[in-house]
Amino acid sequence: MRKLIFGTAVVFLLLGVCLAKNDPGITLLWPVEKPAIKLTFEKFHQQGSYAGQNSYISEVTVQNLTDKQIPRATFTVFLLDKSKVRIGQALLQVADLEGGQTAKLQFSFYSVGVPASLTISAKKDMLAAKTIPLKIVSVPPGAILKVDGEDAGLTPVIYRFTVGAHQINLTKEGYAPGNTPLDVSADELPGGSITIELGGLSRDTVELRDGTVLLGDVMSMSLTQIVIRMDGKDQNFDRNQVKKLILVQREITETPVIQPAPSAPSQAHP
Repeated sequence: MRKLIFGTAVVFLLLGVCLAKNDPGITLLWPVEKPAIKLTFEKFHQQGSYAGQNSYISEVTVQNLTDKQIPRATFTVFLLDKSKVRIGQALLQVADLEGGQTAKLQFSFYSVGVPASLTISAKKDMLAAKTIPLKIVSVPPGAILKVDGEDAGLTPVIYRFTVGAHQINLTKEGYAPGNTPLDVSADELPGGSITIELGGLSRDTVELRDGTVLLGDVMSMSLTQIVIRMDGKDQNFDRNQVKKLILVQREITETPVIQPAPSAPSQAHP
């Protein structure tokens, strides 16, 4: 009898393992009326936690259900709990997906709990939009690129622009941000490049451990204290409060000392 009970437990255990391995995940079709893309999100794996939010990663299988190339598609993924309450959102980007092709992507996001379901939104006309690849170069390289407010990688990077007006933003630690509008015409030749030079910061940067960033002039530093001048006023900070310092190079100009003109010698009157 004991042997029979043990054998039954083993059967149930193996069945549970099989179900876990065959977990279909979450599948979404876009658009709902005439699906062109099929997204399958696999199990969410927690990577860490910060400030009350957990970071997760999932493998996503993307399938092009049409016979045409999808040059670029950007989805906003909304993460919902069991009560359909939104607990987070993130972007998922697909590029250069040929007709009928399937690709696997990594999807990472932050949320306040484990999502129970997902919804997605995207522009309905994006599949028909023509894209033109252009190379974005920054001087110096390694700047964070944002196109129309969306992350687009580190420079130098090739980005596929849709025809029309765009806003380019570049940021790099220790340099002033670079912003410029870009108008991409329909007859733009692919393979071109755009170079943007970032200017140096005119003020010292002091980053505190609580995340506060101060811009000013560092007047003095010691083993225990840092003095920074902001808006003409000196402020003292304990060295333990400071996480990072970025000091800009300054040219020291000497104020010429004006010597008084020698007075004419007095003449004695007879």
